Amino acid sequence: MIYLTVVSTTESYIKMKLNIYRNNISVIAELDSIITEINGEQDALDLMAEASQLGASKIIIRKSNICKEFFDLKTGIAGEILQKFSNYRMQLAIVGDFTEFKSKSLTHFIYESNRTGRIYFTDTINEAIRKLSRATS
Repeated sequence: MIYLTVVSTTESYIKMKLNIYRNNISVIAELDSIITEINGEQDALDLMAEASQLGASKIIIRKSNICKEFFDLKTGIAGEILQKFSNYRMQLAIVGDFTEFKSKSLTHFIYESNRTGRIYFTDTINEAIRKLSRATS
């Protein structure tokens, strides 16, 4: 896998650093920023646009880059954001420790997402890269 680092800026003037991972099957963009937070649909669309311009159809986001409300399924934010990824046929891996969440519905949601293979919740960046590299778009 070839590793390149690309720094770009979204139209909303939020600095977004994307690490690009390439192999002969996939191009994966990893959001690598401590200042960028995905708070809703528009932030997700901005991220997908940046990644797409770099040739990526798969994205990795750390749990710390997503608003806390995302993990409370009653807010609907997770559904809105993940629907955008589905609409634009972008695969996503969210990386972090999810054991802090005690919600049965979220635990089931994470399990089902990992099982279906469009959205992954993983513990490490390497695991996310491995899963997205195997997954077909």
